[in-house]
Amino acid sequence: MADSTVTLVGNLTRDPELRFTQGGRAVATLGMAVSRRYQVNNEWQEQTSFFNVVCWGTLGENAAASLTKGTRIMVTGRLEQRSYETQDGDKRSIVEVVADEIGPSLRWATAQVERTARSGPDGGGGGAPAGGGRPIPNDPGYGDEEPF
Repeated sequence: MADSTVTLVGNLTRDPELRFTQGGRAVATLGMAVSRRYQVNNEWQEQTSFFNVVCWGTLGENAAASLTKGTRIMVTGRLEQRSYETQDGDKRSIVEVVADEIGPSLRWATAQVERTARSGPDGGGGGAPAGGGRPIPNDPGYGDEEPF
């Protein structure tokens, strides 16, 4: 069975928190609020849902370096459920979005894109931008991929 994909658009509720596994792999977690407006009897209603988002590898590093609380973002990924036990011994279950892609929403903002070198195992940059933070002139940067 193929993975199901979800796409969410909302605002960050906190700054991304970047940590590293014991093996050295980056993982960033962030919270996002997704609001929906609808009308009931000519009165506007608003409903807000809150999601935890997990970003692995260079996606997590880039999200932590680029995004801050309040930023409107778009996330594409999959829903994943995991269970854990609290310190009191209670069993809990949580559903998170494991992100494949994250980007700022450009509906009410602008962004400046800065490419990173493709040196990581997941095809991302991992660390400093290519050229030490300077734009790379005449570099389409697509490698083996089609641009769109």
